[in-house]
Amino acid sequence: MTASRISRQTRLILLGAALLLTLGMGLRQSLGLFLTPVTRDLAVTATEFTLSVAIQNIVWGISQAPVGAIADRFGLRVTMIAGAVIYVVGLGIMAAAGGPIALYVSGAFIGVALSCTASSLALTAVARAVSEERRSALLGVVAAAGSFGTLLVPLGTQGFLASYAWQIGALFFVVLALAMVPAAFWAGGADRITRGGVMRLSMREVIGDAARHRPFLVMSGAYFVCGLNLVFLTTHLPTYLAICGQDPMLSAEALAVIGGTNCIGSLGAGWLGGRYPKHILLGLLYILRAFVFTAYFIMPPTPASTLVFAAAMGMLWLSVAPLVSGLVAEMFGTRYMATLLGIAFVMHQVGSSLGAWGGGLIFDALGSYDRAWQIGVLIGFGAGVLQILAGGPRRRRDAVTGPRLATT
Repeated sequence: MTASRISRQTRLILLGAALLLTLGMGLRQSLGLFLTPVTRDLAVTATEFTLSVAIQNIVWGISQAPVGAIADRFGLRVTMIAGAVIYVVGLGIMAAAGGPIALYVSGAFIGVALSCTASSLALTAVARAVSEERRSALLGVVAAAGSFGTLLVPLGTQGFLASYAWQIGALFFVVLALAMVPAAFWAGGADRITRGGVMRLSMREVIGDAARHRPFLVMSGAYFVCGLNLVFLTTHLPTYLAICGQDPMLSAEALAVIGGTNCIGSLGAGWLGGRYPKHILLGLLYILRAFVFTAYFIMPPTPASTLVFAAAMGMLWLSVAPLVSGLVAEMFGTRYMATLLGIAFVMHQVGSSLGAWGGGLIFDALGSYDRAWQIGVLIGFGAGVLQILAGGPRRRRDAVTGPRLATT
């Protein structure tokens, strides 16, 4: 295969991965905008709606490792195309929902679809398609391009919800999900790219080594806080702002601002990750998120403070993705990267489920989100400190395990 052919193929892979992230994450992070109209129209409680979001996230977490193993065994392309189709089915069920059971089923379908299409597999495709020296920067570039979905989808969704029934907004989501099918085909071209060397260990041996690898375990545990805080925010910010008497469009604008500044944060994280220890950068991100949450929630929200908060959170949002993906590639190589990212992602999704459902439980019980954000801040700060202090290689065995496992 000629160098020019490889270059064209790589560009298609990067484009497909960016589109998958744009659509998959944009749709997922806009679901909180449906909370108020769905609970009003279907007479379901906030707890029931957020339980569907929690189911989505826990199914995403539980299925990510098996889906990653399937992708590593049978190929990224077939797995991601199947996920795009499942996404369409799940959103169709949501559009036709008449009560909480259908919402729960929809959440389960969307959870499986996200395992097949969202960050883990898309970034695995990127990591396989580019050289090691360019990996961190290009992971950041693709994550930044993928952030456009979190900028554009909330605005389009709120426009539909302001003018039409929420079911029309759900059908708008179905149309967007259909566009993920060709994107999955392009990104799946990474299956045909091989880089020098052969993996010396089997999948079972790599997983066993990961289970004893302290930096990997610390990174996976700290990843919990990423899901906890971010899904709490995307699910409950619209309701919180409505309670405080703010314009409903403000929540969509805030999510859009998050998407816009995501681009800057992801690019910066990719660039920094190629120059400084990634575990320290991750820990600092978690700590900074805790401070930003505290600064926003201790005061009554205004349009200005909400948009400033959204801009700050956007800088710290998907910037985690290139750092986590880069760390896994450094530790273990890219051959079984989808599987290992899936294992790490379980803790992220446990946090996501608690952020969505736990926030709903606390709100229904206390009529306020104060305890919810305070718990999130404490956990986030602790996770950041742990990631910095215990997430780096201190023993020789930690330092050499990655190269032993990586392709050469």
